[in-house]
Amino acid sequence: MTTASTTDAEAVLKGMYAAEAEYLAAGGPGTASFAPLAPFFSPDVVLRQAESLPYGGDWRGHAGLERFFLAMSATWESFDMVEQSFLSRDNPLVVLTRVRARARGTGRELDFPILQTITVEDGRIAEVCPFYWDTAAIAAACAPH
Repeated sequence: MTTASTTDAEAVLKGMYAAEAEYLAAGGPGTASFAPLAPFFSPDVVLRQAESLPYGGDWRGHAGLERFFLAMSATWESFDMVEQSFLSRDNPLVVLTRVRARARGTGRELDFPILQTITVEDGRIAEVCPFYWDTAAIAAACAPH
């Protein structure tokens, strides 16, 4: 296992974000193929979401990521990454993203930051750990009253 150089890791991440945008534009989870995203992720990738979120838990491998995207799609009508800043270009990369989202079940809108650490190994994303400012506010916006 080798970690990617700073430039390579950032290029992998930017390529994945572009592929994700194409995937969502093509209809996203349940409609579009995950194939364009797959090359950016290690076969044993781990995405660690806070347990208190509607899509919380660890999502493993390509099949796990596909299920994660379905869970996100069921939760959010829109989930726009409005602004991103690379705070660290060393592995793991640290990315601060401002999100504007609308909950599918309630129509409630939120604007919030997510800080992610992203590890790239052998040219693929191996681990993603997002940290949300207020998971309770997100869960409340998604829960019908």
